[in-house]
Amino acid sequence: MSSSSEPVIDANLAVALNALLAEQSVTRAAARLHTSPAAMSRTLARLRRVLQDPLLVRAGQTMVPTPRAEALRDEAAAVVRGLGALLTPGAGVDPAALRSTFTLQAADLIGAALAPGLLRLAREEAPGVSLRFLAEEWEGGPALRDGRVDLEIGSIDHVDPETQVEKLATVRMAAAVRPEHPLVDGVLTPARLAAAEHVVVSRRGRFTGPLDTALAGQNLRRRVTVVLPSHMAAMTLAAHSDVVCLVPTTPAGETLSPLTDAATMLGLRLLHIPLPLPPVTIGMAWHPRHAADGGHHWLRDAVRRTLHAPADSIA
Repeated sequence: MSSSSEPVIDANLAVALNALLAEQSVTRAAARLHTSPAAMSRTLARLRRVLQDPLLVRAGQTMVPTPRAEALRDEAAAVVRGLGALLTPGAGVDPAALRSTFTLQAADLIGAALAPGLLRLAREEAPGVSLRFLAEEWEGGPALRDGRVDLEIGSIDHVDPETQVEKLATVRMAAAVRPEHPLVDGVLTPARLAAAEHVVVSRRGRFTGPLDTALAGQNLRRRVTVVLPSHMAAMTLAAHSDVVCLVPTTPAGETLSPLTDAATMLGLRLLHIPLPLPPVTIGMAWHPRHAADGGHHWLRDAVRRTLHAPADSIA
């Protein structure tokens, strides 16, 4: 019974053929490929059977190519060059040559922090790149695996096992209030913080979070009067009322100014919370299919540079 399978192609034969035709010597071809003359002689015999041509024949002390070998010389060299290009690690990409749309998934505050700086870098370095930011509605789903999202940025704790994650910064929460808020004057104590009105940011409508756990350790309970799905909405409310909004900030000495730029632009004051709240790690996650891609490498580097850029360089 005949088989319909395709013939097996041995790339090593093409490499050996190229060496033999270029050197016109079994010994020199063996040295070129770091093998023994005996092994190269066996390869030449195999090539003769496959191509049904002697390829190299002896002429005195040398070997000369047959007409078929002469005809194959350039083609064999081209095949080997193609194999080399195919199997050589990527040498990177020129950002100016990119023509791509990258999809990023991030919370609204992260998106607001990233978009101006990323757009500036794209204009300067990769003008053919477009950026699409998506909200976190796919959090916990296979968006990275399915290719719907190129890069996720934020608190990464729900990714697939193969997903690659890089830590970008560690942030702590501060209390953001308008300058005329009563908490601005005097010492901020846990009791004063609990007694104030609070807005909670939760896409799932939750009223509680880590601050409530910390307050419970002091036998305190805060007053949550409103829950909003985004930080930008919550900060806007805090700028125009006496509610307290929690926003991420960085420890002294670390630069992550874009995250607090929105609070600054809204005129909010950031107050240190006198409770041991757990830090939050901000990271970025991507699927391994993009690990060696030059365009994606530029994107990840651009995110790093944007988040850690001085505030006056983002404008």
